Amino acid sequence: MPALALFHPQTEENNMQARLEQWKQYLLTGVSHVIPFIASGGILIALAISLAPMTGKGPDFSHAPVLKLIIDIGGSAFALLLPVLAGYISYARAGKPGLVAGMVGGQIAHTVNAGFLGALIAGLLAGWVVEQLKKMPAPKALKPLMPILIIPILSSLAIGVLMFEVLGVPIANLMVTLGVWLKSMGGANAMVLGALLGAMVAFDMGGPINKVAFFFGASMIAEGQYQVMGAVAVAVCIPPLGLGLATKLRKSLWTEQEREAGSAALGMGMIGITEGAIPFAASDPLRVIPTIVAGSALGGMIAMLGGVGDHAPHGGPIVLPVIDNRWMFALAIAAGVLLVAVTINLLKARAADRLPAAAPAHE
Repeated sequence: MPALALFHPQTEENNMQARLEQWKQYLLTGVSHVIPFIASGGILIALAISLAPMTGKGPDFSHAPVLKLIIDIGGSAFALLLPVLAGYISYARAGKPGLVAGMVGGQIAHTVNAGFLGALIAGLLAGWVVEQLKKMPAPKALKPLMPILIIPILSSLAIGVLMFEVLGVPIANLMVTLGVWLKSMGGANAMVLGALLGAMVAFDMGGPINKVAFFFGASMIAEGQYQVMGAVAVAVCIPPLGLGLATKLRKSLWTEQEREAGSAALGMGMIGITEGAIPFAASDPLRVIPTIVAGSALGGMIAMLGGVGDHAPHGGPIVLPVIDNRWMFALAIAAGVLLVAVTINLLKARAADRLPAAAPAHE
């Protein structure tokens, strides 16, 4: 009886939710630190490619040393993506001693072509390993050295062995298999993938689900598969552009503060920053989130169907010069933006029409 009394299903459920929330925070910490590297690196790469002379084999930098310098700087910023992502995931779990092992694991993920998935796993594992090492008893004389020398060395060795010898190659093979599968896709399957990527991008507007889709698209660029990033590039700008346009089409439905946020969202959407939609989703999630998910899903589907390709790890109209099938890119964005703008205004108008009838019930 005492043993049974200790088991409370509600307590277990609460503990599970708390653990899931912790893991979410680990991932969000990594994502928040890596966003500036993605934005700066991606925009510099897109800028250099768009200004360079285009040949049948791609942009030619042989007679454009300044553009070559810009793309090298952008590439260097983007190359830090995986180490920073893994390092700060580990840091969120284990503090400063976790940075070294996490970044080492992320760099190894880059080395063995395990991509963002490898970096996520490396960061989570590194944080766990460092947590265990911090609990290890140590002589008093060695305690000052534990966080700055002993734990980083031991945890880096552990993660290095795991990534090089156990996990890295299988994850890399999985990424290659995904690339081959994507190249073989066509028709309806490609449309489903585009819609799924678009929905993921819009769902949490820059959060971990958004970044899974984004990193997947960016990793496929290295495999020569530009259509995945093309669908993502379309989807990332639809929520802020659609909501911003909605505030201009029917101003009476929106407060002055919302109209100001709409102007900011339009600017952010033009440079591929999905977070411009967050103020609207925060104030009215039940209407806004399904609407932007539908809009981005439509845009991603059209982009995949139309063979839109993005050669730079960024999105939005700013990357138009490095897009394959630019008319379809513009059409996909326009379709998604119009769906979001018209739908959200209809929903808000319907809600506004109901307010006078509902008021007497509260008197």
